[in-house]
Amino acid sequence: MGAAISPVFVGSVLAAYDSSFDALAALLALVVALSLQIGVNYANDYSDGIRGTDRERIGPVRLVGQRLASPAAVKTAAYICFGIAGFAGLALSLYANEIWLILIGALAILAAWFYTGGQKPYGYRGFGEVVAFIFFGPIALIGTYITQAQTFSLSTIWAGTAMGAFAAALLLVNNIRDVPSDLANGKLTLAVRLGVPRARWLYVTLLLVPFLCLLPLTQLVGFGCLLALVATPLALGAFFTGRPVKALGLTSLAELTFAIAFSVGLVLFG
Repeated sequence: MGAAISPVFVGSVLAAYDSSFDALAALLALVVALSLQIGVNYANDYSDGIRGTDRERIGPVRLVGQRLASPAAVKTAAYICFGIAGFAGLALSLYANEIWLILIGALAILAAWFYTGGQKPYGYRGFGEVVAFIFFGPIALIGTYITQAQTFSLSTIWAGTAMGAFAAALLLVNNIRDVPSDLANGKLTLAVRLGVPRARWLYVTLLLVPFLCLLPLTQLVGFGCLLALVATPLALGAFFTGRPVKALGLTSLAELTFAIAFSVGLVLFG
């Protein structure tokens, strides 16, 4: 859940840093992000399951692929989550008087479904990490900030880039783990297209990006944000571990730690 919570948390803290925190807007943004992440997990489970690409895999169990739940039930769960996200997003857009966010929310739901759903899912063509970067990075964080501050801040671009890089890294390491089964089933993820060695170099680059983003952020919000460097050992551990499932967990923990430490640094030293 770190990819959903982190950008909303950091966006809200940046709004508070600029004396614009709104608890209701922050809560609604969190509901949107969490519902979308849970929904995309169900949708991915359903779509991959009915295609038969989840029968042999490493990692967490899949409901449809491993016949633990019916496809109809999993699909309904995805729709319910998307419905919650849509309702909360509509409420947030109206509450903040940012009607244009309704379109962004609709695109986010479509992106969640068509990651592995539809006739030509973009996740099967190597674009999953790009979309994860956009929607769980800049869009989630900047949208959270704007609904509270009613304006734009340059700091949200750098912070959103940091969160987006973590989100893309999470999806990439997950797909690196699944390269053998994905290759066998014709699922051409970015990891499959690049090959494992090059995908791992991209993964370490994505893990490095958030820490590089701290350089311009120190000029915008002060040196307190450097407290996020405490997440460095987790990021290093994620890269150097030879166990894909552990790398996935460490990457998620690194993002959450980065977000919390960044925020604490702003509150204490900003």
